[in-house]
Amino acid sequence: MRTWQLNAELGDACGLFVFFDVDFEARGLYTVSSSNMPNVAVIPKPNAPVEVREVPEPDLEPDSALLEVDLSEVCGTDVYLQQGRLEGVPYPLVPGHVSVGRLQKIRGELFDVNGKRFSEGDRITFLDVHRTCNACWYCLVAKAGTRCPNRRVYGITYGLDDGLCGGWSTHIYMKPGTRCIRLDAVPETFMAGGCALPTSLHAAERGDIKIGDTVLVLGSGPVGINAVVMALMRGALRVLCIGAPHARLDAASNAGAADTLNIETHSEADRLAWVLENTNGRGADVTIEATGVPDAVVQAMRFTRDAGTVVVVGQYTDHGSTSFNPHLDLNKKHLDVRGCWGSEFSHFYRSAQIVAERPDVWERMELSSYGLNEANEALRAVAEGRVLKALIKP
Repeated sequence: MRTWQLNAELGDACGLFVFFDVDFEARGLYTVSSSNMPNVAVIPKPNAPVEVREVPEPDLEPDSALLEVDLSEVCGTDVYLQQGRLEGVPYPLVPGHVSVGRLQKIRGELFDVNGKRFSEGDRITFLDVHRTCNACWYCLVAKAGTRCPNRRVYGITYGLDDGLCGGWSTHIYMKPGTRCIRLDAVPETFMAGGCALPTSLHAAERGDIKIGDTVLVLGSGPVGINAVVMALMRGALRVLCIGAPHARLDAASNAGAADTLNIETHSEADRLAWVLENTNGRGADVTIEATGVPDAVVQAMRFTRDAGTVVVVGQYTDHGSTSFNPHLDLNKKHLDVRGCWGSEFSHFYRSAQIVAERPDVWERMELSSYGLNEANEALRAVAEGRVLKALIKP
């Protein structure tokens, strides 16, 4: 099996794509099964290594499909899943909640959001969130589908016992009701954005970024870099980014950040002084926290101007607590602080359209690709920050 492997500085997105074509089968790193049964990479239980298994092909229900996977993402959530840091996960689990592939088999009928019928052979992606009920209080009254109690997610809250429901597999079972999206973008280009793109699009909307705003992004990982892009698309005049390491800050600059600062070499006081220097002494109009570090939430408040907006999108996993002064850090500043949890179909759909129309941004992002039997190495590489964007290529 052939895959693509990053050749240069391990780390970060938005650099030029440079790949080597590596034949892993020839190097003895990948074993091709003689069986036609789907292969899956499974996390059997928390803190256990990933195992490659053969599983039966599912019997298709009416209006369902079997997707042959081209690429699936390895993101920070998958690291937390392997570490057992998310609640309610049904192990054994096949990770991979954002994937791209071709419809291999369809039973019944599948339609896109425009009412056009899907055919076998169509390349698609799909909304990883499934079974949002559109009937509960959160869906109908609060208009917050991400908080629907019936919400299930491929590769996260669907386990192996639920079927082929994760992208680290040769195939995925498209359950009835799965929201499929035609993919006009090159698969690698779309996956360069991955789950970070709709998440950051949601964050930019939550921040209500206005034309001419100065936006500060804390964090230079996938969400942070995509937040730079989305802030500019929303009309920000300038975007600043604080993060690390240096290569990721270069990626943020390539994505459009006007200036960057390395957190590893600057104290909190230095960072505040730098923000004030770049914002006429006021602070950012909107700050997007995308770090996953609790202390960064308080710093986001302190780096934002009075009557500004803070969006917290980096705290998907419980990283612990932090302390702040409610009077000085929040109330006296008259801040609007907003949480941002996941994304909905509109964010995912628009992400696919954006990448198809504006591929130049994501074509510059660097990727590393791994076979199914290299999933443990992919997880280590992401956890250690050696790559920014890792993909499974079954």
